[in-house]
Amino acid sequence: MCKFFSFVGDGYGNFLYSDWNTRKENTTEDHDSHTTILTRNKVPPRLQDRWSKYEYNPITKEFAVDQGVDGHDHEAAENWVRHLNFKNVVEPLVIKKIRNPLTGKAKNVSEKEIALLEEWIKVWYSVRDSVGDSTGNSVWSSVGDSVGALIWDSVGHSVWDSVWDSVWDSVWDSVWDSVWASVWAYISSFFKIQYEHDFSSAVNLWNSGFVSSFDGETWRLHSGKTAEIVYERRRT
Repeated sequence: MCKFFSFVGDGYGNFLYSDWNTRKENTTEDHDSHTTILTRNKVPPRLQDRWSKYEYNPITKEFAVDQGVDGHDHEAAENWVRHLNFKNVVEPLVIKKIRNPLTGKAKNVSEKEIALLEEWIKVWYSVRDSVGDSTGNSVWSSVGDSVGALIWDSVGHSVWDSVWDSVWDSVWDSVWDSVWASVWAYISSFFKIQYEHDFSSAVNLWNSGFVSSFDGETWRLHSGKTAEIVYERRRT
């Protein structure tokens, strides 16, 4: 399956891709399928092998030649996509570096972080494990899952493993749901769109170097590379 962002080139400096208007028109179509891109642009099936297929991730800046045609200037394709305005691809996409909140020494908790946790607890009780569902719209249908998978692969696994090692004797499902919700809240910050719920409290905690967990009885804030427990609050 092709990944976001996919495009094709004919070797003569012409490149085709799915722009934002196209993505909005049909949210169920795989807009990053090379075949779909070529077919939509009326390139006959017998000629589609003459186009090189590329993939580029605007967040990690990784470029890949998926199926290159001999003689095509792939460096030119890479240069072209690195200068592409991605507002033309997914207008609300926020391109920024992925942050791992659990690094270095554990940070001290201030009243600011405690207030953010209290705010996040209220949102979490409303959303629970359906954070991903509550982000659904044309943006999410287009690239939300791809960006979500990227962030989970980049930092989500390590965040979850670190928190679990810190609270391994807690209720697994509750801890998983709470950490998963924090990861998805962070993922939401990569799209400038109106969500059903306000995830900014969890995002601000994440960006400040804290991840929350809940075992069914106690809320905790974790910080540092070993997810040290730096604050605890019993459920009321």
